[in-house]
Amino acid sequence: MKFRNTVFIFFIFFSTAYGQKIMFTDVTQKAGINFRYTFGDNSYQNILESSGSGITIFDYNNDGFMDIYLLNGRYLEGISDSKGKIYKNFHNELYKNNGNGTFTNVTKKARVEGNYWGMAASAIDLDNDGFQDLYVLNFGKNVFYHNNGNGTFSDITTSLNLSGPDKLNGFTKWSIGASFWDYNKDGKLDVMVGNFMAFNPSYFTPSSPDMMPSPAEYDGQASFLYEQQSNGKFLDVTSKNNLLFPQSKCMGLSIFDFDNDGDLDIFQANDHQLNFLFKKEKDGFKDVAIQSGVAANNKGIGTGSMHPTIGDINGDGLIDILVSDLDHGALYLNKGNGLYEDVTVKSGVAAAMLGKGGWGAALFDFDNDGDLDLVAANGTAEKLILQYPLLMENDGKGNFKNIGQKHGSYFLTKRSGRGLAILDYNNDGFLDIVISHLDKLGVPSLLKNSGDNGNQWLGLTLKGKNGPSSTIGATVVVTSGGKKQVFVNQWATSYLSNNDQRLHIGLGKNKIIDSIEINWTNGNKEIYKNIKTNQYVIILEGKGFVKK
Repeated sequence: MKFRNTVFIFFIFFSTAYGQKIMFTDVTQKAGINFRYTFGDNSYQNILESSGSGITIFDYNNDGFMDIYLLNGRYLEGISDSKGKIYKNFHNELYKNNGNGTFTNVTKKARVEGNYWGMAASAIDLDNDGFQDLYVLNFGKNVFYHNNGNGTFSDITTSLNLSGPDKLNGFTKWSIGASFWDYNKDGKLDVMVGNFMAFNPSYFTPSSPDMMPSPAEYDGQASFLYEQQSNGKFLDVTSKNNLLFPQSKCMGLSIFDFDNDGDLDIFQANDHQLNFLFKKEKDGFKDVAIQSGVAANNKGIGTGSMHPTIGDINGDGLIDILVSDLDHGALYLNKGNGLYEDVTVKSGVAAAMLGKGGWGAALFDFDNDGDLDLVAANGTAEKLILQYPLLMENDGKGNFKNIGQKHGSYFLTKRSGRGLAILDYNNDGFLDIVISHLDKLGVPSLLKNSGDNGNQWLGLTLKGKNGPSSTIGATVVVTSGGKKQVFVNQWATSYLSNNDQRLHIGLGKNKIIDSIEINWTNGNKEIYKNIKTNQYVIILEGKGFVKK
């Protein structure tokens, strides 16, 4: 009896000292999210239907809680099967976070349903009025909604010149996302819109008429860089900046300074083509993907790349790139000299992702231990075949092990995932996950992180003195307990999706942050010391910490 009591006491001590195992629980229904995704009909016969739609996380009403915008497909005449007409009124949906673990559908009140097949949306405070606007990217015309600050949005697309062309390469324009940043450092936000391919719904492959054609069989559609003018309108400056590639097939854009030269660069993931890495130069941009080692996967081919997800996976202070794809993914380790090493195999990523069909993915610190882990939504493209999602733990050195089956039943269930976004919906400091699905159920999954392991954290929002132009792409260096972590303030890093815009910093057992160094994109640098953990904070450029 004495021995058994000793064991029991040790178990209690161990559990208290080291925390319980983190679990992810699907709380979608409990949270009041009743969204259903449609790809226009029930037949799953073409590449538009197989591509899915994304998720955008933002705080549309400034109450400090993250809201969720879910993009949706719909019935399209001439593309969808005629039986799909029951889906003609399906639309995007905005869910307001009530702050108590539940959400309310406020789509109609907010007026953000949309009239097109929604692919992705970028949340951005374009006019610096303190409220996040919403730029929705579609198969069809793009739409910019201005946040009126009273729970409603207004369509101001025409006044900004941001709808995009009706057609590219002879067929409906197909936008897959957008990234905002101040590319020319004039203090105004610019935007690059990624476009995919010229989808001809009547085309089929004679040798395999019962299977949807490969993206390689279609023409591409150029992505566009729009520069904001003094009058607020946007001007197409793609050719001027050496970025016009009419046959490219963009699936994702990430903006960051890959070579630490003070200028923000562009990584463009392409489908069945070599990727682009556009280095910012004085007279525009130059594609350096091949010489940098990120154009192809470890087999030397351009695969069905989805989106570049960025982060420092091994703690060396350099920003690495994960590209999910339909093969086994690509993980590029930044060597610090403008070159990358493909570590997909030796990191464990290739073995875990092989054959899964990776779509949305994220590098995030789910256990707050100070290194970036990996989550991926998976599903076969050509046929509606379900796959297991992945949750992979980082050992701190950039090696990953699939541990999802130990952290929640969701990771033991085959689904057909597409968009994926990271957020802390209940502000408990532990990151949650929301994933959209393109399967017979069509319902998303909001996965709540139990967050009970005792590790410390900090949530950080950067606000520029003249708006977000100096914050997007800013680098943040956090030092705590002798360990340095480097982050990029960039949330548009997942397939068709945008994450919680707050930088999330896991700190292990360290209860004090020694210093935070912020390198704003306009060249300003600030350092703050002795910051307490386990809180969300806002730093205003030139002013320091401000109230939430």
